[in-house]
Formats: sequence, C-alpha cells, structure tokens
Amino acid sequence: MTDREIFELYREDVYYFCYYVMKNQADAEDLCQEVFVKVIMADRTKVRNMKSWILRIASNECNSVIRRRKTGWMKEVRHYLLSKSQDDNPVEKRLTHRETQEELEGLYSELPDKIRMVIVLRFINELTIPEISKVMNIPEGTAKSRLNKGLKLLNTMVAPQLKEMRSSESAY
Repeated sequence: MTDREIFELYREDVYYFCYYVMKNQADAEDLCQEVFVKVIMADRTKVRNMKSWILRIASNECNSVIRRRKTGWMKEVRHYLLSKSQDDNPVEKRLTHRETQEELEGLYSELPDKIRMVIVLRFINELTIPEISKVMNIPEGTAKSRLNKGLKLLNTMVAPQLKEMRSSESAY
C-alpha cells in the first residue's frame, strides 16, 4: 500500500480520533499531520493491523500533547458550565435547552484522559476491546474496566442534567 493510499484510507479515522480526544480542530489537524509524518517515516513491513497501528500512533501523539499541557482549561470549562445563570425568560430557556443538549454531547470531554480515549476508540472509531488494548498498549481487562468506568461516569454526569431538562420541559 502506498503512502497516499494509507493517508486517503485512514485520514478521517485519525482526524476524528484526534478531534474527539483534543476537542479542538486546529490541534486535531496538527496532530493528524504529525501522525502521518510518523507513519510515512516508519517501517510498515511488520504491521498486521494498519488501522490499530496508526491509531496507536495517534493515541501516543495525543497523550504527549496532553501531558505537556496543564489541566487548567478543563477547570475553566467546568466553572463556566456550573456558573451559568438560569433565567425565567422562555426564549432564554429554549436557548439554554439547546445549549444543554450540545453540552451533553460534549460530556465525554470531562472524562479522565485514559478513560476518554477508550470511550472515543470504542464508540467513535468503533474498535473492539482487543483493538483498543493494542492501540493503547494496555491489557484487554484494563480496556474493559476503563470502558465500564467511563460509561458509569457518563451516566452519573448525564443523570442530573436529564432530570433538569425534563423538569424544564414540563414547565412549558
């Protein structure tokens, strides 16, 4: 397989993986480029599962960037979400409802990095548990437990917001 074919075949998977992990389009584009530079420069003769191997490189690149950054921006997002004011204006309630839906879709970003990566690999990139364990270089049992913990965390984060949304909908 040529470098171009590899790029064309896996670019969307790598981009979306990086985008969902980093939560930033520019970071995802930069990381995607770095990943494919490494893929092109690497010896691929012994690679059996190209997708898993490339996503492992993407995972390592994302981890490197995350390690270099402080977690302060997560605190800012959390503070913003917790400090939003609630008005009695129906138009603002509808807007708030729409914003809440968008926030629910982005809740995964509040998960710890290792757990978020497993969730993204499983549900966004549709990898199996064995593939996830290879990509992240962890045992399958660890991948399963992180997936389970991530689902439980998402459930606990969503439950109060769903309850709030239901009560605001019944007020209309």
